[in-house]
Amino acid sequence: MSADPTAEGIGDDASGEPGGDPADDSTVGSQSTDTDDPLIDVGGLTVSFGDVPVVSGVDLRVERGELVGLVGPNGAGKTTVLRAIKGTLAPDAGTVSLAGDRAADLSAREAGRRVASVPQETSLAFDFRVRHVVEMGRTPHLGRFDGHGAADDRAVQEAMDAAGVARFADRSITEVSGGERQRVLLARALAQGTPALLLDEPTASLDANHAVRTLELVRDLVDDGRGALAAIHDLDAAARYCDRIVVLANGGVHAAGPPDEVLTAGALRAAFDAEAFVGRNPATGTPAVTAFDAVGAGRDDTDPRRLHVVGTGRSGSRVVARLAAAGHRLSVGVVSEGDATAETARDADAAAVTAPAFAPVDAETCEAAVRLAREADATVAVGEGTRRDAGERTDPNAAVLAAADRLVEVDADVDAADLLDAVRGLDDPDRPRDA
Repeated sequence: MSADPTAEGIGDDASGEPGGDPADDSTVGSQSTDTDDPLIDVGGLTVSFGDVPVVSGVDLRVERGELVGLVGPNGAGKTTVLRAIKGTLAPDAGTVSLAGDRAADLSAREAGRRVASVPQETSLAFDFRVRHVVEMGRTPHLGRFDGHGAADDRAVQEAMDAAGVARFADRSITEVSGGERQRVLLARALAQGTPALLLDEPTASLDANHAVRTLELVRDLVDDGRGALAAIHDLDAAARYCDRIVVLANGGVHAAGPPDEVLTAGALRAAFDAEAFVGRNPATGTPAVTAFDAVGAGRDDTDPRRLHVVGTGRSGSRVVARLAAAGHRLSVGVVSEGDATAETARDADAAAVTAPAFAPVDAETCEAAVRLAREADATVAVGEGTRRDAGERTDPNAAVLAAADRLVEVDADVDAADLLDAVRGLDDPDRPRDA
């Protein structure tokens, strides 16, 4: 018996057996999982451990057909929020509603029909067989003295098949790997047949193949009308699979919205205290986050610079990404259309002067790049082919380099710290104007 009459597939019990516990009839009759209310609605959630505040004033909601990612630095309170929603942790203030009803007013059995969880911790205290662990997911659907019926067996088998654990269903849970245990707990949650899922780092212990399969499975369930809230460490995965992302930082919600709006360099710098370049995954079209070590970046002792980059290919792209992550305002050119440097500049919202590949560069295009170089605080020349004295090899960029008021020359394989130090050196009063 499913608490969600519209949820089909894993855990659905169309036959309605076995029967419920008469003691819970009033609660069962009050369920509102077929309404338009959010499956999960959290308002003003505040939790402290003793005198230590963890989260304060957290608001979030999960609708049907929506996968919401919960991201943030370690210790931001992601697991705490999930535990409060699940009901294993009593908040100090705020409300949690499941499908329109306050979670505090629901019995454990009824709450278990509305939301299932996959915890990050995969240790189990007893030597159960895998199949028996998955069968535990059917508990909210059973009366006090009921045994498993055919519908329960079907739900358990479908859940094990979906999570990829059916092949070792008869093995002891103590004999499977950590990643396999994580998939067993996912199967248990799927067997529960709830309209909403809570997942705490669901791919943390999984290899690449099973991580993708897990997120694809959750995405399929959501697309079929369920809802899910997942704490996700991998920002690229969150961007790829989530409809919305909630960023927890400094005890509260730092940002919330679609991945394209939330996963920005500025937002990530503020939330994670880390420098990041946010590009575009060419395979998925979703944001791709590259984090950099902020040590030595000089955010505190160097003002952001207006820099023009002359470079091509992977080396130029790397320099643009690192300088953009450090907060510098950039332009590039002249580069060929489709060059890696031009693509990275686009992701960095940097002006790029481009020309068709293998074609002469006209005077107007060259002048546009010269103008950007003149307006910049300095021009960064990447690689041997962009040296000011490299002669014809730099045409048309010879004119761009000549227009630079200050020039920073770096090797194609320049170390990130050396690159940032070179730019920071522009503040040195003893540095030659065209060093």
